[in-house]
Amino acid sequence: MRMFIRSVFVACICVLPLLAQQPKRVIVRAGKVLDVKSGRTLSNQAIVIEAGKIVSIGGDAKPNTGDQVIELPNATVLPGLIDAHTHLTGDPRQIGYQALGISVPRATLTGAHNARVTLEAGFTTVRNVGAEAFSDVALRDAINDGDIPGPRMLVSGPALGITGGHCDENLLPYEFHYSGEGVADGVEGVQRKTREVIKYGADLIKICATGGVLSHGDNPQASQYTLEEMKAIVADAHRLGRKVAAHAHGAQGILWASQAGVDSIEHGSYIDDAAIAEMKKNGTYLVPTLYLADWFLANAEQLHVPAEYIAKGRAAMSAARKNVGHAFSSGVKVGFGTDAAVYPHGLNAHEFAVMVKLGLTPLQAIQAAAVNDADLLGWSDKIGTIEPGKWADLIAVDGDPLQDVTMLERVKFVMKGGDVVKNEYGK
Repeated sequence: MRMFIRSVFVACICVLPLLAQQPKRVIVRAGKVLDVKSGRTLSNQAIVIEAGKIVSIGGDAKPNTGDQVIELPNATVLPGLIDAHTHLTGDPRQIGYQALGISVPRATLTGAHNARVTLEAGFTTVRNVGAEAFSDVALRDAINDGDIPGPRMLVSGPALGITGGHCDENLLPYEFHYSGEGVADGVEGVQRKTREVIKYGADLIKICATGGVLSHGDNPQASQYTLEEMKAIVADAHRLGRKVAAHAHGAQGILWASQAGVDSIEHGSYIDDAAIAEMKKNGTYLVPTLYLADWFLANAEQLHVPAEYIAKGRAAMSAARKNVGHAFSSGVKVGFGTDAAVYPHGLNAHEFAVMVKLGLTPLQAIQAAAVNDADLLGWSDKIGTIEPGKWADLIAVDGDPLQDVTMLERVKFVMKGGDVVKNEYGK
């Protein structure tokens, strides 16, 4: 009998922690909820959350004992925003020769800071497209394990590029014999590199189809990878379940990248009608990065950015304002991305106003950072809308972002997976 009682006691003690860990229900009572698919604003909605996911949304929900109730009666609630082009381990003070003095461990710690800032700005999911030594893989895993706060991350590891191209390291002289980690040439070489970055944890593949702005000795308008090399990368990536993002400024590189089957074109500064037509035919997303021009050109000299980079930036960024607006009006699929790291993380939402200035409606700009990016990332069943079954990633702002999209620059409430990250409205 004594042994039986002891066994029951031990069993109860073991069960108690499990009971304590059972997820409680969270109810968010919102004065307004924006349906980002339809553009309708719903009034007085109750969003019910269990185990980090939305289970219902409707006019009311009666709280049970132990439920957490969050009152947002004067706010507009939206799904957590998505940024499909970030570099969390980067910093605008580390562009050019300054970057050579930054170790990978230091960059990773910088990424931990930037992850928190980005999350608090309302971006609950990001696609990180390029980081040294798989530091973004480590950052993603630390966030997923709950070690540090940050957005959900899909990461590429080192970006693939040609010898001497935008994704190589071209600032060191010959005697160092140094190449960037993602450098690969020829069909066999890019196949091996694609498989290597997947081996070490990449969720997607980032390639450099053309030259770039923040790199030495190359031309943003010049193609770098050949069509055959890009086809080989895409074939391996897609077969292994990874999407491909292509850095591409020049029109020829954009055209070839879309023909090769990449999932998104990043930047698109010199996009032309032929490239637009190819992207529309193939369903390729354009992820422009527009606000960075304002910040970069205003601050580059005082940050001691090399004059070569500034000159290339003035030309490419000016072209982008014209050509990307034309791409918008031509009906390409548009994703939302920022290239945060060229300017300070946390300012990501300034991108919306520039997208609207170039021809998108506020709703279209918001959709780019919600349903469109969710589709681009392959996570439409998880994020991008406030619907049952989706992760409970929510933000809230004052006013109506459909009337003033800059409201999204001042996010006052952030929830990720049912956990409140930021609440300036109080309880």
